[in-house]
Amino acid sequence: MTAELLADLARRLTDRDRDILELVWEHRVLTTHQLTAIFFSSATKARHRLLELYRMAALERMQPWTPTGTLPWHWVLGPAGAHVLAAQRGIDLAELGYRRTTALSVCHSRQLGHLVGVNDFFATLHRHARERADGTQLAAWWSQRRCAALWGDLVRPDAFGHWVEPTARGEQAGLDFFLEHDTGSEPLTKVAAKLDGYAALAESSGISTIVLFWLPSTAREANLRKHLTEQPRPVPVATAVQTPPTHPQGPAGPVWLPLTLAGPRLRLAELTSAEEPAHPTDEG
Repeated sequence: MTAELLADLARRLTDRDRDILELVWEHRVLTTHQLTAIFFSSATKARHRLLELYRMAALERMQPWTPTGTLPWHWVLGPAGAHVLAAQRGIDLAELGYRRTTALSVCHSRQLGHLVGVNDFFATLHRHARERADGTQLAAWWSQRRCAALWGDLVRPDAFGHWVEPTARGEQAGLDFFLEHDTGSEPLTKVAAKLDGYAALAESSGISTIVLFWLPSTAREANLRKHLTEQPRPVPVATAVQTPPTHPQGPAGPVWLPLTLAGPRLRLAELTSAEEPAHPTDEG
């Protein structure tokens, strides 16, 4: 890409466009629905602007095959967008780590469904924060790749987040959390064993961060909770079922059940009171 073309593209990009490129690069792939939830006031505006970014080669798109229905467009960083991000960092493409074939390959990966599920979790939080417009925000969203670079010798969470929501007293309550997005494909013993790594991280850092298990069914949640209550938990834990229709607020809403409680379920922001590890109660 010539310097002239790069300069022309840079002039045509808005601040929101640049944020989109950064987020798509950080999280590898985002769907039209997810980008709409995070950045746009309507699906029509999202489609129009994403199409423009595609035509500028700032983004590339694919529509993975599905046996029934039609999946939304899946967006990855395009070559022109990669040049923009590299230029913003003062590095070249090699240092950025961008390869077009690698960027596109995620849309054919067996991990695509899991990755999209993780990103759905955070896109829903973004949408809820934008709808509230009261200071609620997803202040941090770190990808699996970033988490692995920081803590991969101990844990490899699916993501790390920091959620901020005002309390009834008007104060801002913040919650750091690790996300484990469970698809039901791993034995529960393997899922539970992940807490050993989080315990080691808490010991080495001196910070005990809550681990959220986002589970595909009520049965899976009940079985995991039973498994975890058989031994003291080394770090704070809360579980939820991937948002049922009765909770339109998604993971921000009252869907979380700390391992130390039998109920009622708490909002995400209310988990700040459940961060200290303790022995689980008998849930009967």
